[in-house]
Amino acid sequence: MELELRHLRVLCTIADTGSVGRAAVLLGASQPATSTQLRRIERHLGAPLFERTTAGVVPTCFGVEVVAAARDLLSRADVLGRRTEPLDGPARRDLRLAATISPILPSLVTRTRQQRPDQHLTVTSVYRSSDIVDLLERGEADAAVAVDYPGRELRHSPVVAHRGIVTEPAFVVLPAGHRLRHRTEVALADLADEDWFLTPDDGAGWHSVFYGACASAGFTPATVHEFLGGRLELQEMVAAGLGISVVQATTRQLAEVVVKPLAGTPIWVRYLLAWRSAAVGADVVETLFGAAASAYRDLIAAAPAFQAWAARTYRSSRS
Repeated sequence: MELELRHLRVLCTIADTGSVGRAAVLLGASQPATSTQLRRIERHLGAPLFERTTAGVVPTCFGVEVVAAARDLLSRADVLGRRTEPLDGPARRDLRLAATISPILPSLVTRTRQQRPDQHLTVTSVYRSSDIVDLLERGEADAAVAVDYPGRELRHSPVVAHRGIVTEPAFVVLPAGHRLRHRTEVALADLADEDWFLTPDDGAGWHSVFYGACASAGFTPATVHEFLGGRLELQEMVAAGLGISVVQATTRQLAEVVVKPLAGTPIWVRYLLAWRSAAVGADVVETLFGAAASAYRDLIAAAPAFQAWAARTYRSSRS
């Protein structure tokens, strides 16, 4: 087969919805036909693009790269022949971006400014994703990077649209001398007696997700310290033996700590791009999304713990 734009739209729709069935509805096709189409595309490319989870499907590492490239190609095709800038150059337009704490933000902003010199991009840091939705709903932000969790998708009115950037597993950071430091993966139940650092509730259900995972593992954390600070400060607290914490899978670890996957991957986190449909054009959305996806690929390249986990996980899923 030869890849066509319609095949790329199938991949992007599956990634956006997190489900082959929901993608089929949006594409106006049956679920079996969409599944067959996906299998043909994967055979053509030579590797799985999506992994099944209890909440639907998430892109594999290879899938993240393919979907990002597909979005770029679709965006370029969409704007063919639609240049409307005046002869003396594009007018500068304001783009107000609200963003939760995320390591993709610096590269996303840099790439967007390079690719869209016609946009005057300003950034506001907002911790709670529910507050980000409020800013978008009130017209006080144009686009945003937010977070939610499979099964607890962020709610908003039709004024706002969103697209998932990536759904990643949550890992745990331990002191370098921890008793479980030599484990390839750490069972959450084996951490039942630990002190925890926990970031405040993010308006998207984070505390429910964390405590729910602990309850499923058979325990309730005895000591929890609320922590809202930088990633380096958190690792320094862990290195000092004051507690452990759930962290992003792409965390770049200090020498005094170890970052480990959680056995069975009990916690998944989704980063998403949201925007006001009336304020942000499709071309700008594609620029923002492509910049975010590229930023995440850069994080993966610098995260050996994530790379090792992905190699084991996706190799076993193909066997």
